[in-house]
Amino acid sequence: MKACLIQMNSTSDKAANLAQARALIEQAAALETPDWIGLPEVFDFIGGSREEKFAAAEILREGPAYKLCRELAIRHGVFIHAGSFLEKNPDGESLSNTTVVFDRAGAEIALYRKIHMFDVTTPDGAAYRESAVFTPGARLATYDCEGLTFGCAICYDLRFPALFEALAARGAQVIVLPAAFTLQTGKDHWEVLCRARAIETQTYFLAPAQFGPHVVKEEVRLTYGHSLICDPWGHKIAMAPDGPGFVTARLDPARVARVRAAIPVATQRRDFGF
Repeated sequence: MKACLIQMNSTSDKAANLAQARALIEQAAALETPDWIGLPEVFDFIGGSREEKFAAAEILREGPAYKLCRELAIRHGVFIHAGSFLEKNPDGESLSNTTVVFDRAGAEIALYRKIHMFDVTTPDGAAYRESAVFTPGARLATYDCEGLTFGCAICYDLRFPALFEALAARGAQVIVLPAAFTLQTGKDHWEVLCRARAIETQTYFLAPAQFGPHVVKEEVRLTYGHSLICDPWGHKIAMAPDGPGFVTARLDPARVARVRAAIPVATQRRDFGF
């Protein structure tokens, strides 16, 4: 299976973001003919004020980001793992950070809402409080992609290995992590954490990411990019350069089986009762 990661520089201009996503998917489909395409976290809108986030958010299955990804999945006959977009919650008071996956015919085959909220202060002093706007999800999600089981996660989830162990326990052979990692944390933690999760779960790890600047309340913030694909041994087999673009690699289910047979951690794990 040929997988393609889209790297974007999304901003608080939703129309421009969707146009960028369309152009990159069209280019990737034409040049790489992939079976599966993944977009980064919040590909539809990043930054802006609380009010702008709510204005840009979509009612699930009714908005332009959802419809764009479904349209392109059908047009190119490709699976599209639609990164994540801003979803309006029924309470009208909060949003969800939501992944939707489409098969080659445009059918929705998975939905995942980000579980772990990015409530931190980065080394440069910037404060992030996702829980002030977003409601965390509560359910894991996996899906079948022509014989391979894919698991879903988003960005800050990366720091919580139990989530990935649970996905592997559900049979995941590939894990997808759309992200918008900050430059400050990304330069030190991004690659090592992605490779660690691949090694721990013995899965292919696909991480399409945001790269570059966006503005939050007149403050310019930077995302790290470096979208990457790791194999089940933890080798980095593809990484995007700086800037919008895409990167591809082939996924071999036999590689997963060989790694798991060589080091059978799934059957050796002990329960310590604490």
